[in-house]
Amino acid sequence: MFYNEDCITGATKHLADNSLDLIITDPPYGIGGDKLDKHYNRDESKVIDGYVEVAAADYPAFTNDWIQQAARVLKPGGSLYVVSGYTNLRHILNALAETEMEEVNHLIWKYNFGVYTSKKYISSHYHLLYYAKPGGKRTFNTFAFYADSEKSENGGSLNYLDREDVLIINREYKPGQIKNKNELPSTLLTKMIMYSSNQGDLVGDFFLGSFSTAKVAIGLGRRSCGFELNRLAFTHQIGEVAKIEYGCLLRSLRTPPKNKIVNRGKTLTNEEKEAIVAEYLSLIANGFNKKNSIERISEKFGRGYWSILQMVDNGTLTYSINSPVVASSPAQQVILPFD
Repeated sequence: MFYNEDCITGATKHLADNSLDLIITDPPYGIGGDKLDKHYNRDESKVIDGYVEVAAADYPAFTNDWIQQAARVLKPGGSLYVVSGYTNLRHILNALAETEMEEVNHLIWKYNFGVYTSKKYISSHYHLLYYAKPGGKRTFNTFAFYADSEKSENGGSLNYLDREDVLIINREYKPGQIKNKNELPSTLLTKMIMYSSNQGDLVGDFFLGSFSTAKVAIGLGRRSCGFELNRLAFTHQIGEVAKIEYGCLLRSLRTPPKNKIVNRGKTLTNEEKEAIVAEYLSLIANGFNKKNSIERISEKFGRGYWSILQMVDNGTLTYSINSPVVASSPAQQVILPFD
């Protein structure tokens, strides 16, 4: 399902309404990308020729047309990631605003190479616009890489850190290898595909370029489709993508341990509140500090740390005393301080 043609007319001909689960795409720069090597002094002897740029005057209409197609072919609940620099970001945002799709996140990809400048700040990031089509349940695999209780060396949540909206991921350098003008790193693509799709889903790319999205998607056990107008790039990369073993990248992914906060979001019963009070008072009485006490309670009751902390920081908890926590009449209401 790869087509050597323009994505706008190609999608119209080949892709049905509501047919793709996920689209990840990196559209043309619109800033003379076919001549950037002359400004940046790059050796592009191994870069495939024929990069197709879009003129600045045509960029707004071009962007609106392909985004309308992307919105049409996404399934309800499907996700779209658009990679963009800052120059034409407004045109992409304007085009997205003309669809029914809803913004989920505006992510920043910070990379390890910025072109040196002396009269302005150095640009070393791209925007990742994450949108979803309403009308269905959006796929987001919250614990695709880390379980809820895995910690970093300094005690921070690895899951939290992995899902922050600034992604620090290095570019991939391929000296001596044939490559496309611009390629997204496999680490970045793996993150987006694992969080926003499931095995067997159909992942599309409207600007295949190096076929990086397709290669990673197939390696992660997804199906793939897309468009590339550059015949030289298409001819070379279609042979390369054919070499990818379906699901081969899944073997290299770590399997997170089971989650411990299994009751997150469930309503607390009075009995559970009483048990949490008793546990907290017992831990404090036995010399544990506030933080360690909450961590132990969180794990024991399968509740989020912040929900327990909120109960503690509220200062009081009202509950019926029918348990041996405090000897009192069953009819009494008792307010116990936590601090």
